[in-house]
Amino acid sequence: ILIETDAPFLAPKPMRGRKNEPAFVAFTCAILAAARGVPAEQLASQTAANTRRVLKLPPAPVSDRPVG
Repeated sequence: ILIETDAPFLAPKPMRGRKNEPAFVAFTCAILAAARGVPAEQLASQTAANTRRVLKLPPAPVSDRPVG
């Protein structure tokens, strides 16, 4: 699973009326995590890893990796 925004249009409900931006992907993550019954942090970590794999990006620096 990968998640994205529909930037620059269709901002999440709490931000409607504003220009959408990549930072709002956290709202998408939270809704998807709730629908899947998993913590948002877990889904964020997994989708970030998936994105890096699909786009052939290097692994996240240690300082960017979740603790725990």
